[in-house]
Amino acid sequence: MASIIKPTRRGFLGMSAALLGTTANPGSYAWAAPKRGGTAVFLLSAEPPVLTTIAHTAYNSVFVSAKVTEGLLTYDFNLNPKPLLATDWAISEDGLTYTFKLRENVKWHDGRPFTSADVAYSIQTIKEVHPRGRNTFLNLIEVQTPDPLTAVFRLSKPAPYLITALAAQETPIVPKHLYEGTKAAENPVSLAPVGTGPFRFKEWVRGSHIVYERNPDYWDQPKPYLDRLVVRFIPDPAARAIAIETGEIDVAPSTPIPLHELSRFEQLPHIGFDPRGYQYQNGITRIEFNLEKPFFQDLRVRQAFAHTIDRTVIRDTVNYGYGAAIAGPINPNLAKWYVPDLKTYATDAKKAEALLDEAGYRRGADGIRIKLFHDYVPSTDSSKRSAEYVRQALAKIGVDVTVRTQDFATYTKRIYTDRSFDFAFEGMSNLFDPTVGVQRLFWSKNFKPGVPFSNGSKYSNPKVDELLEAAAIELDDAKRVQQWTAIQRQIVEDLPEIGIGTSPDTTIFNKRIANHTTGAEGTGGSLADAYIVA
Repeated sequence: MASIIKPTRRGFLGMSAALLGTTANPGSYAWAAPKRGGTAVFLLSAEPPVLTTIAHTAYNSVFVSAKVTEGLLTYDFNLNPKPLLATDWAISEDGLTYTFKLRENVKWHDGRPFTSADVAYSIQTIKEVHPRGRNTFLNLIEVQTPDPLTAVFRLSKPAPYLITALAAQETPIVPKHLYEGTKAAENPVSLAPVGTGPFRFKEWVRGSHIVYERNPDYWDQPKPYLDRLVVRFIPDPAARAIAIETGEIDVAPSTPIPLHELSRFEQLPHIGFDPRGYQYQNGITRIEFNLEKPFFQDLRVRQAFAHTIDRTVIRDTVNYGYGAAIAGPINPNLAKWYVPDLKTYATDAKKAEALLDEAGYRRGADGIRIKLFHDYVPSTDSSKRSAEYVRQALAKIGVDVTVRTQDFATYTKRIYTDRSFDFAFEGMSNLFDPTVGVQRLFWSKNFKPGVPFSNGSKYSNPKVDELLEAAAIELDDAKRVQQWTAIQRQIVEDLPEIGIGTSPDTTIFNKRIANHTTGAEGTGGSLADAYIVA
């Protein structure tokens, strides 16, 4: 039996890096040949709004989409591309042409053949309606289909990140014959998906669970090994912990239990931990200011907040020492892009108070300078606890903060549509390349009210825009790194956000299941390789 890798305080980053090149699944029975049969139960902390990510990437939809719909490629732990619906690919020397040879004899779950026409439709649709696809495929002119098993992407400018953007959860290929002529975001197929993947959609009981069944005609026989996959929604952290501990749950991604419970779960003989499989997401937490609010338009105010909010307190107290504190917008797991020596603002209450005085926000007779609302993303218990710490810290410098609690839909509407917020505690994914995962948050042209996870601060700096746009088409890897270094240094000067930390993501699993994490997409992948060992 392979050894079990357990999470340790401040150890997620190191474990992930150490495991990138491994092939064994921590806690799996490496000697046991895969066998068919059984049902696995997958846990989500919140119900996804849709089951296919063709037009939506909101929280948790990325964990279910790839069970049914597939991408052109998949990726190993080092983000190297591997075949999926495409078996071969070539990129022209000028970076303007991508040619994909597609897999033969693949069928949609309704029996229709998969062809290059489905690829062309899906990519063009993602370019138009996907929250990140607008930027990912910004330079795409057309997708040519010279024959049913060849798709050719023609670009106006290079897109050096594109070959890494074609995973199922990010860029799903959907059936043209079921989507064409409709609005993809409103098509009912996105609620009852039809794909080419290892599992077929069976039912969705709102507020309870989703059921997927084995696709007997899957192109990669004898996979999948599971007969059935049940996805359960358990919003309450304590209830999630009980369900995992009692064996009701087989796979639970993204550290779904309260962090203070982790040390106890490490002692449970039937429970394993796997920190891999988050290389495609690379989550961080951040505080974002609404720069449409006059109070936050003054840089001295933002600097005062930076001198008050201590990210190490959030790491050590709120997160019980798990994860890493960060000064900027990029997760250290994206090592090539991460800048370790960014400017920081030392915790200094006197400095913060002086800055607020200079900005004209002096304490009143009641000791209060201003009253603000603070909204936090309702994804984990840590978000709420972090928001409470922020409230307490700012009270010391005379800023009276009310923390607002709301469901996910209300939160995203408040931040991105209504714009009725002061500052927010957020979770964001850097994804697989900063042009895709980070640019969207700081590019002035990506201030798009109504579009979640875009430039919520309404940050605008022509110098940063120029660097972002140059890095998006730069084929020289070393030059891209220099450009992104300059971008990060300018962001910490301008402070549209305060970087807080890395998401302490790990998958908690019952040792009776093996091979749930086989690449960078982790449990957000298909689970075609997963099997029951006991």
